[in-house]
Amino acid sequence: MPKELRDSMLKLGLTGGIASGKSVVAAMLRDLGFPVLDADSISHKLMEPGQTAHDEILQAFGADLADSSGRIDRHKLGAIVFADPAKLAQLNSILHPRVDQIIFRQLEDWQKSGVYSAAFVEAALLIEASMAARLDGLVVAWCTQKQQLERLRARGMSETEARRRIAVQLPIEEKLKHATYAINCSGTLDETRVQVQALAANLHKRKIT
Repeated sequence: MPKELRDSMLKLGLTGGIASGKSVVAAMLRDLGFPVLDADSISHKLMEPGQTAHDEILQAFGADLADSSGRIDRHKLGAIVFADPAKLAQLNSILHPRVDQIIFRQLEDWQKSGVYSAAFVEAALLIEASMAARLDGLVVAWCTQKQQLERLRARGMSETEARRRIAVQLPIEEKLKHATYAINCSGTLDETRVQVQALAANLHKRKIT
């Protein structure tokens, strides 16, 4: 495979606020044949017993976060870090460097394979973690804050907790300033799908604007 073809894969971020629709967009992109790395799933695996972040998290936030099998209770951990920005930053400092290493190693492997025209990294904090600057472009999925709250409440979250989760993230208006391509997820699934298909068509043409 010639080097110029191996290096032609676009490495793109997919972000948005919590409950903004980015996971729906990620699923649609996968259906269209694009590989998508889920940063949250990688983080969750790193917290498993025997993985590199597990012991460091327990040392930082308390051994009582682990159950009898050693698994970290992510709900308890979330209640701690989303109530205290300093503790959230501490958790991110443990996880983000490890997540970055895994993500960019995988992107490099996909690029060398020459199979894909573009690959995506799905993460809520791509901009906040300064990862977006290392990618070729950024797709921002968005909806109204009212819809975010409704979706989080439908997941069983209290309004207070939902507002707290939204507040610790960069406002969507700021995320959109960084967008290479924005997808409005405030309408129907079909309306979202049309926008994702348009993005895919642009990528196949090697053009994202």
